[in-house]
Amino acid sequence: MLHTLQSETLGPHGDAMSAAVTACVHCGFCLPVCPTYRELGQEMDSPRGRIVLMKNVLEGRLDPDAARPHIERCLGCLACEPACPSGVAYRDLISPFRANAGSDGRGRPSRLDRLRRRLVAATLPYPKRFGMAIRLAKAAAPLASLLPKGLGSFFTLLPKGLPRPEAPPVSERPSGRKPRARVALLSGCAQQVLAPEINRAAVEVLLANGVEVVVPPGQGCCGALSWHTGDLPAARDFARGNLDAFLPELDSLDALVTTAAGCGSGLREYPLILAGTDREAEAKRFAEKTLDISVFLHRLGLDPPPPPLPEPAVAAYHDACHLANAQGVTAEPRALLRAIPNLTLRELPGAAFCCGSAGTYNLDQPEIAGSLGRETVARILLSDPEILVSGNIGCLTQIRHHLAESKYPNRAPRVLHTVELLALAYRNAPSGV
Repeated sequence: MLHTLQSETLGPHGDAMSAAVTACVHCGFCLPVCPTYRELGQEMDSPRGRIVLMKNVLEGRLDPDAARPHIERCLGCLACEPACPSGVAYRDLISPFRANAGSDGRGRPSRLDRLRRRLVAATLPYPKRFGMAIRLAKAAAPLASLLPKGLGSFFTLLPKGLPRPEAPPVSERPSGRKPRARVALLSGCAQQVLAPEINRAAVEVLLANGVEVVVPPGQGCCGALSWHTGDLPAARDFARGNLDAFLPELDSLDALVTTAAGCGSGLREYPLILAGTDREAEAKRFAEKTLDISVFLHRLGLDPPPPPLPEPAVAAYHDACHLANAQGVTAEPRALLRAIPNLTLRELPGAAFCCGSAGTYNLDQPEIAGSLGRETVARILLSDPEILVSGNIGCLTQIRHHLAESKYPNRAPRVLHTVELLALAYRNAPSGV
């Protein structure tokens, strides 16, 4: 167990953190699946190494600054969890540790780190601000080479064109049939700017399957970016805002669906984020209703089945870490894709390896993120699909960027979200179906 004096400072997260630390037997099964250990080959950049570092910091035996570089290099991909025979809940340790290590001033992040995080926190979770920031960044792109890597890397990941202003989705009922189910849709924040077509496709597919879609006003960022970077107060503010927006509808819903793996994982962590507050019980109810859209559609059953694609196509599926590892969702998206006639699904070598996106990781650790992105693209090009499918906006953005930057951009497959490919099939349906 953690040293009593130190664990008392951890508040409502103390028991979960202590359980994660004590469950680890340092067996090493996590090493081969950890992206940073594979990249750097250092024990302290592996899950078991970080657990030892965090334990010693929490017990007051190690200066937080000695652990900080290794803790910050963790992507939070959670590949260690399914690989762990002892069932260590690493997610219950890494984000709470970051929150606690930053909440009392311990450790000294650099001025650049503080500036970068403030800029991200002030823009990315807010679609209008984020869209404006992209436009400003485009105008300032010629100066990108003069900026430090942590800020300059932001420019390399921007979409080639300016973001397309588009109204967020609205509540809709299926026409011509009795609703089979009723769901609420999380609109998300960055995705609304970078790829608004994903939410549009999600609504299309849900309506085609007889599902009423509710888009509660007042919802906002899920808070995952704040939570995973240790900003607990901001994460709690976002969580409370979404509880206020969704709870009036919750009892009438079959599910609260998300189209971004990171957001879905973040919503399901609300009980941990709001632990010890007066909203903890509500957070548990909220998390229990949250499902990735692929899981919801698979459980509901596609009705009608998707029509055939206009032409035969070959697709490969990339597992987003916060879908496969954090939520245990791997079979459902593949089952949906296999249900599309004229589509052949090809397994991607190393489909579960992290692509290096991981929220703001491209800004925080651009070298490691770039290496993982190039490695992912090399596996995709080796598999040679016509379409690359994934279930997370961060992965889609990262993969598109590195495909365009590869030696063979002319071989790059079309990159789509799972629901976008389903929507393409349903758009091919005969009139009246």
